[in-house]
Amino acid sequence: MKISILTLGCKVNKYESDAIMHSLLDKGYDVCDALTYADIYIINTCAVTGEAEKKSRQAIARCRSLNSHAKILVCGCASQKNSLQFEEKGVDFIGGVARKNFIAQYVDLVVAGQNLGENKPSPLPLEYEQADFATQTRTRAYIKIQDGCNNFCSYCIIPYLRGRSRSREIADIISEVCALPEQVKEIVLTGINVTDYKIDGKSGLLQLLFELNKFGKRIRLSSLEETIVDEEFVKALSSLKNFCPFFHLSLQSGSAQVLKDMNRKYSPNDFAKSVELIRKYFNCPGITTDVIVGFPTETEQLFEESYNFIEKMAFSGLHIFQYSKRDGTVASQLKDLPGQVKKQRAKRLEQLDSKLRRTFIDKNSGGRVLVEEKEGEYFVGYSENYIKCYILATQNIDNMVIDVDFIKPYKDGVLAKIK
Repeated sequence: MKISILTLGCKVNKYESDAIMHSLLDKGYDVCDALTYADIYIINTCAVTGEAEKKSRQAIARCRSLNSHAKILVCGCASQKNSLQFEEKGVDFIGGVARKNFIAQYVDLVVAGQNLGENKPSPLPLEYEQADFATQTRTRAYIKIQDGCNNFCSYCIIPYLRGRSRSREIADIISEVCALPEQVKEIVLTGINVTDYKIDGKSGLLQLLFELNKFGKRIRLSSLEETIVDEEFVKALSSLKNFCPFFHLSLQSGSAQVLKDMNRKYSPNDFAKSVELIRKYFNCPGITTDVIVGFPTETEQLFEESYNFIEKMAFSGLHIFQYSKRDGTVASQLKDLPGQVKKQRAKRLEQLDSKLRRTFIDKNSGGRVLVEEKEGEYFVGYSENYIKCYILATQNIDNMVIDVDFIKPYKDGVLAKIK
């Protein structure tokens, strides 16, 4: 029985798909995460934008083109948001965000030809749902520590689909890290809002990081909210031997007015102070950010304010999104901007992004790189501050952590040599 798991969206979704894979492998199924011929397809959907939701629906047709007789199980945010859009496509099972840890049991029922029961998403969980550990086959392991979000930004549908913030037990996280394969050299902590990770109801991210630092593996944070960044926090991070100085701080806009309209909890001035603190304690840290262009209240003048602020912050990279109206959010009641306006603003930021990435690379002369794969003649990996490095080596250096000197910019990173 061949099973294919397709994942759309964020790293949290990918972790959850890998946990489903682990459960199925334990049951003896032949499982992969590629779009290929299979008897059963599991589609883990996304709804963060309208385009992501569309791709989630299109995945059904892609699966049926490979095997028209296959059984198809759907779960995730898009089916949580609107299960009818998948019911109309005649899939065999519709779940949502909750009870993904039971997908392997539903597969057993499908294989046995039994009824799956009520075919709609379960209620959102109030507590963190423990699941099997994710199958880890790479040098970098993503570890989910938290789910849900309490921020309710005016543009974002995710709190309505994922539920309120809830944290994973620290003992369970540590158990998963203990069980990681030997080839894993780096841990990336992920969640819907990692900043809100709690232990016994109190902020627990630093405590967790200090515990994980004992394992001797490189540690990264997938993303952070600016609100957690203060001197105590950054100073503590700088004392961790295995912490990688890379910060993905979600900005969304550099305009104070737009941030207020988005219901973000900080001002551009607050954000700038956080960036300054990080650079005070870390030498040439990687600092990337998310930016939404074309929010309904973003006038041309406010976009210019945002653009100028982003340029001033000298990020090492931007993740640029055109505003996508999500029904049910506060911002969905506002008049949307023309698509062409969004595209033009996104293009300007893309050009700025290229400039910022090149400038950041030029500030670096070398780094410590975890080699993850081989592309053609080059071994490829990332420095601690997340610069992609292409290394020409005569010996096999795959899955090794090595010191390199940068030679020159190359493709989407740098050409490097072993020190």
